[in-house]
Amino acid sequence: MPEVAISAAAMRIVRLLVGNRPQTIAELIRTTGVTRTAVSEQLNELVAGGFVTRTMERLPGRGRPRYLYAATNAALALMRCRSHQSVVPAIWKAIDHVGGRELTRKILKRVVQSIVELYRPRITGRTTRERFRQLTELLRDEGNLVEVCDSDKSHLLLRKRSCGFIDLFEESRTICTVDLDVISALVQAPVRRVECRHDGDPCCAFEICPSNGK
Repeated sequence: MPEVAISAAAMRIVRLLVGNRPQTIAELIRTTGVTRTAVSEQLNELVAGGFVTRTMERLPGRGRPRYLYAATNAALALMRCRSHQSVVPAIWKAIDHVGGRELTRKILKRVVQSIVELYRPRITGRTTRERFRQLTELLRDEGNLVEVCDSDKSHLLLRKRSCGFIDLFEESRTICTVDLDVISALVQAPVRRVECRHDGDPCCAFEICPSNGK
């Protein structure tokens, strides 16, 4: 899901819904102490962002149906504690400790394969430049911050300002091969890293060399 800015008021609604049963607007008004208009605006914002679902409940008899609001898994992800950020790195270190470099290499290879299989149906371009454009659009759709430069006929440049593996940032750089291998497999051209956070650069950048400039 693309990155969506959540207002402080809407985050208060998220905190009330996460881990609780679905609630009505009336219940949220009583809990928050704000107006119906304000609560409705915040709920509309959250529903549009995919953080809250709205379902209709029909009451017994002739009572008017009412809407129930519930948090989605995307809302749950917003509530991750800082301590959770250490879980994945801990698992990664455990894999390296138990299986060593060989197991790590096999896992990374499978990770790359899985990501490529997920993205490949959406990368249909006939040339490297077309596939490069589709890949950057896909990354942006998922909320990644990327910048591209394809004015030079001899190469393309992709700057990934955000990093999905930042929790696994390590001096050995083993996880960094995932981006490199995924990009190369999807654009079907040689790729090399020309900037790297490990070297003090603000982000990682990848140079793609299309064959015959295509």
